[in-house]
Order: sequence, then structure tokens, then C-alpha cells
Amino acid sequence: MELQKLTPITSAANARIRHLKVLQTKARARREEQVFIIEGSRIFRDAPEEVLREIYLTRAFLDRAGEAELRRAEAFAAAGQAFLLPDTLMEKVSETETPQGILCVAAMPEQAENISMADTEGRAPLLLLLEDLQDPGNLGTIFRTAEAAGATCICMSSGCADVFSPKTVRATMSSIFRVPFRITADLPALTASLREQGILTCAAHLEGSCVYDRPCYTGGTAFLIGNEGRGLSDAAAAAAAERVRIPMQGSIESLNAAMAAGILLYEAARQRRCADGV
Repeated sequence: MELQKLTPITSAANARIRHLKVLQTKARARREEQVFIIEGSRIFRDAPEEVLREIYLTRAFLDRAGEAELRRAEAFAAAGQAFLLPDTLMEKVSETETPQGILCVAAMPEQAENISMADTEGRAPLLLLLEDLQDPGNLGTIFRTAEAAGATCICMSSGCADVFSPKTVRATMSSIFRVPFRITADLPALTASLREQGILTCAAHLEGSCVYDRPCYTGGTAFLIGNEGRGLSDAAAAAAAERVRIPMQGSIESLNAAMAAGILLYEAARQRRCADGV
């Protein structure tokens, strides 16, 4: 790739560099502009081209980039949206310990509308309803796990960690662009609405009346996962049709939220594979 096509930035005082730092650290700025930061080769390749607004890269990235990455970078350079940074400046704007030399400004994906619809292959909805999860790594891991298990949508209460924070985005491993999601101000009301539509709503709860692998999840299903420390609120748990528990041995009192979500989603996936004869 011809470096002269790239616009060089060498000063930390540059307005674009200052703006990147604001987007990295200020959720309010991200919400107001409806953009966020993505970092790394993998997510740069995976992000839909139409959501990318600007790219910032280093010579070291270009030296090791593959053909697909170079083609994408060239397209943005031709549009005046690609900027060349020295390694030292990339380290200043990056939120990772070892920057990979590629950072992008991306438009936020639109939130899902009808979350109770079947997926594109006609499979019944498989939903996660998350209440006030605070750990960005947990939230990102849940996105990644949800995609792997075939979940059709993730619904988050407005009290959850910011899904567009750098740590959450990294933990999704690009799943943020592929798993539909919605943020809701009233998770109990949403749960009640899904229940009225015939979706089986199951709250993961230490006082669950049945073990998680007993109910049938081959139809539309929604699992509720609560805050890492407090669990689900009484209102959210009461809105669900079932309370299910994951048996634990030893002296363990509870499981990590992402682990619990994975266990429940994969049980639903197992049942659905069996029902399909797979």
C-alpha cells in the first residue's frame, strides 16, 4: 500500500487524536455521536464496512497486514478516512497494553426491534435478558458465548455496563456486530411481555424450584441473568415463569454470570439439536 495515500498525524495535540481519547473514555460522548472505538486486526476485518467511519494505523501494521486488510485500508485511504500514526502516538490513543497498530471509529449497530422473532433459519427465539451486569469483560464474553450457542438476541437493562466500552468490545471478539441486542429501561416489563407472547422465561436463581436441565427449551426461550453480586432483582425474578438453578458442589455459592449464561444457552442448544435429530 502506498503510504502517501494516508494522512499522517504526528502530534498528540491533533484534534482527531484528542477526539479519539474522548471516545475511548467517555460513554456520554459515544452515545451522543453514536460511534465507538474498535481496536485490533480481527475486529477490523470482521466489522461490516458500512459501519466504519475512520481508521488509524501504523507502518508496522501495514508491514504485516494481509491482502484483505490492505484492500480495506486502501479503500478508506482513497476516501480520505485513513490516518497514519507513529507507534508512540498509537500507544497513547490505544486502550490495550500491546496495540496491534489498527484502531477505528465505528458507528453503533442499530438495536433489535422485534426480539421475539425466529432467526433467519426459522429457529425459535433464544434470548438472554441481562440485569445490571457491571463487569465489561463478563458482558463481552456473554456476547461471544451467545453467538457460539446460537442465541437470537441479548437484552440488557440500562443498568448494565456500557456495551460500547473498549473492554466490552474487545471481549466480544467481534460478536457485537453479529448478535442482535437491545437496551431496555424496564427488564421486568419486557420479561412479562415475552411471557405473554408464549416465550418460556426462566430466571437463573439460587432458589430455583427446578434444576436448569429439566425444562424444555426447544420452543421460544429467554434466560434471565442477574447482577454479579446481587443476582436478579425480586421484580425481574417474579416476572419470569420459572426459576431454575444450576447445581453446585463444594463451598461455591454462585457462578460467574458469563459461565451461568453459557451453561443455560448450551443446554438449550443441546435440546434443540436433539429435537432436530442432530
